[in-house]
Amino acid sequence: MSIVRTPYDRLPGALIEEIAAAGLDPRAVYDHVALAFAEDLPGGADDVTSAAMPEMGHAVADIGSRESGVVAGLAIAELAFRYALDQEVEISGRVADGTRVRPGDVVLTVAGPVKGVLTAERTALNFASHLSGVASATAAWVDAIDGTGARVLDTRKTLPGWRALQKYAVRCGGGVNHRFSLVDRAMVKDNHAVAAGGVVEAYRAVVAANPGLRVEVEVMDLDELRAVLAAGCTEVLLDNMSTDDMREAVRINEAAGSAAVLEASGGLTLDRAKEVAATGVDFISVGALTHSVNVFDLGLDFRTEP
Repeated sequence: MSIVRTPYDRLPGALIEEIAAAGLDPRAVYDHVALAFAEDLPGGADDVTSAAMPEMGHAVADIGSRESGVVAGLAIAELAFRYALDQEVEISGRVADGTRVRPGDVVLTVAGPVKGVLTAERTALNFASHLSGVASATAAWVDAIDGTGARVLDTRKTLPGWRALQKYAVRCGGGVNHRFSLVDRAMVKDNHAVAAGGVVEAYRAVVAANPGLRVEVEVMDLDELRAVLAAGCTEVLLDNMSTDDMREAVRINEAAGSAAVLEASGGLTLDRAKEVAATGVDFISVGALTHSVNVFDLGLDFRTEP
């Protein structure tokens, strides 16, 4: 067998504590890693390529960055190697998630049986490369609006099963998480307004049904903004508005004395980020952070021939 499939209770306690401290469920992360290996090795099979090789002994390999950005998910990459190799693996030099790196920077070093490292390589890189892509994309938006006072916000446009991990990576990149599910806060969107007969009617229905729950309302124009502010709404999403209209929305909000939190969304690009943030909105929400992000280029290379 080229991998061990280490049980959860044999993982290092420090690694479990680190993952929990990051706001993730360690057991859920473990199960996600186990599922990834099950996709590669269905039915408990072995890696037919690595297994066919002659005995190759142990070796040391580095995971290195091949571009500039922000890394995330390296603790999960370590978990993947430990799942595959248990006590036969040594991990060193792992940099902290959220670290900015440049091409050539080593972010994690793994030492262990060559066959096991080869089998686990892609699974470890899949987690770290994708999450580093999310973190790097978020950091680019954070950098673009630096000095404006606005914050970068994610959305629920996440890959199924990856939400907690992707939102963690957003935090690593300096962004802020929006709601995690349909139950931790409410958002009245355009179709809710249509169904209820108006945006104010929809807002009032949600408030009446969920006393004390945070409720955000999406508005399409300044008239809807005035109406929901008058109804007492304290969180408003400005959907697909022009820069001038967003600037006016901020003025209307201030004039109303409501101090509602304003979120800009829809039709935003990195080139336009600064001008939108400069209108005075509190947040810029970007679905692309998670729904269409490019993977970050990380690669594993053996230091010497096995």
